[in-house]
Amino acid sequence: MSNNSTMKSLVKAKRERGLWMEQTPVPEIGPNDVLIKIKTSAICGTDIHIFKWDAWAEKTIPVPMVVGHEYVGEIVAIGSAVKGYHIGDRVSGEGHIVCGLCRNCRAGKRHLCRNTFGVGVNRPGSFAEYLSLPAENVFKIPAEIPSNIAAIFDPLGNAVHTALSFDLVGEDVLITGAGPIGMMAIPICRHAGARHIVITDVNDYRLNLAKKMGATRAVNVTQTNLKDVMNDLAMTEGFDVGLEMSGVPSGFQNMLAHMNHGGKIALLGILPNGTGIEWDDVIFKGLIVKGIYGREMYETWYKMASMLQSGLDVSPVITHEFAIDDFQQAFELMESGQSGKVIMHW
Repeated sequence: MSNNSTMKSLVKAKRERGLWMEQTPVPEIGPNDVLIKIKTSAICGTDIHIFKWDAWAEKTIPVPMVVGHEYVGEIVAIGSAVKGYHIGDRVSGEGHIVCGLCRNCRAGKRHLCRNTFGVGVNRPGSFAEYLSLPAENVFKIPAEIPSNIAAIFDPLGNAVHTALSFDLVGEDVLITGAGPIGMMAIPICRHAGARHIVITDVNDYRLNLAKKMGATRAVNVTQTNLKDVMNDLAMTEGFDVGLEMSGVPSGFQNMLAHMNHGGKIALLGILPNGTGIEWDDVIFKGLIVKGIYGREMYETWYKMASMLQSGLDVSPVITHEFAIDDFQQAFELMESGQSGKVIMHW
């Protein structure tokens, strides 16, 4: 591929709502990088923030830049220092590029690197025909895992990292927020041995999808009281594990109120700054609250591949597929909330 060749890319080209299909240069690779030809992309909640150009996107995203970070593709070029990968390998990749030099990186806790750069957020992303990625971020996809599922390894990894933060065997789990990641957490909790898995939201489309994903109960909190659901399930003491996936203060407050003493909460949803919570619930119940950002590198990737190979099924979460040229329709559908994961084929 000559250095002057171009490719189709979805670019955040203007500081306003929307994305634009443009021709951009094919990225170059350094000695430690690989070039991935993208086959299938998925839309993330982050991409919707970028598409809508909300306050977070405005202060975070460089313009113009190719965005996107959920994908599967194949390696078409390899840097001179790269080992262990071959042309034609089917791969996805960890979207957090870490510094390798800070204390956490050197201790093997790369998911806690304080100098993380996000693919498609701080540096050019994967909504393009080609992506350059450091080889250490590349993950080979086992042959038996379908490409549509491989394209959502990034958000599935968020769900796996969050759900597997605490022991789930025989536990009752409350998930707040039936977005795609909350929905994917349901079969993961089931696979890992949870007893009851209750998910809350206000979006009936997504709650119906959550039932297909195997939730014990999918609860619209505007219509049904969580207390009544617990009584129904003969749960007398409260939830053992909470997975906060909504980023909605009232959802988190509801979770705190219904946790068992000594319960454990993993927080993936991004709560607004200044969110007030009932600290008495945390302190007097002796709750453990853990913040989650991204995936553990690379333990989460191995875990999710192994779980998929041993029968984990997250396929109902993928509700719509589009050709990449119909990206506008795909983004508007995802934004409407009347979808699960939306896939786009190149």
